Amino acid sequence: MPLLELKNLTKAFGGLMAVNDVSIHVEQGEIVGLIGPNGSGKTTTFNCINQFFPVTSGDIFFKGKSVIGLKPHQICLLGIGRTFQILKPLARMTVLDSVAASAFCRVNTIKEARNEALKVLDFCKFDHQKDKLVNNLPVAGRKRLEITRALATKPELLLLDETAAGLNPGELEEAVGLIKKIRENGISILIVEHIMKVVMTLSDRIHAINFGRTIAEGTPREVANNPAVIKAYLGETHAQG
Repeated sequence: MPLLELKNLTKAFGGLMAVNDVSIHVEQGEIVGLIGPNGSGKTTTFNCINQFFPVTSGDIFFKGKSVIGLKPHQICLLGIGRTFQILKPLARMTVLDSVAASAFCRVNTIKEARNEALKVLDFCKFDHQKDKLVNNLPVAGRKRLEITRALATKPELLLLDETAAGLNPGELEEAVGLIKKIRENGISILIVEHIMKVVMTLSDRIHAINFGRTIAEGTPREVANNPAVIKAYLGETHAQG
């Protein structure tokens, strides 16, 4: 039984079909990449998994049970954590308190929340920034904070939405190392990423969508060589070449 299974997921906004009959699964311990050009429906898919958006049709199963109709916080408590493409941090908080705020979904006191936050900050090698105001963090720091806050909810499945965007080569290497470490710690991952080197390096399997529809799925090599994927990213000429 897959950890996460999307069955014929469809999400329409009026006449716009943002996600159209997409089926994806993530097994325990896997990293699955979800790729596609801008506007292809990747973040909308994440928002449906978390039920920020109600689905138009289809179903979403986590550990064999449908999550349709649940509230986002209930889905978080089931064990699905996520980061967001557009960063909206708690800017006037310290890094420690920002992570502790996420930990409150699992604990009941400030002391417990801060203790959990310190553990996650240490895991992410971010504890040296714990007293810094979030507003003073650079892009790489805010990206690392997003992952740290998601981990503080103790997920079994982590949805990563473009956590490598805007990073320099050294920061990219660190981000890849952290994502590998998260998987080694027993957390499965569904990752949306435009930097192909990152997603191809990390993913066991890749699912490609365009205009809301599945165009390819398979190993990184199979998807990278798929004519439909090449056409979606580079155009008809490259696909024929």
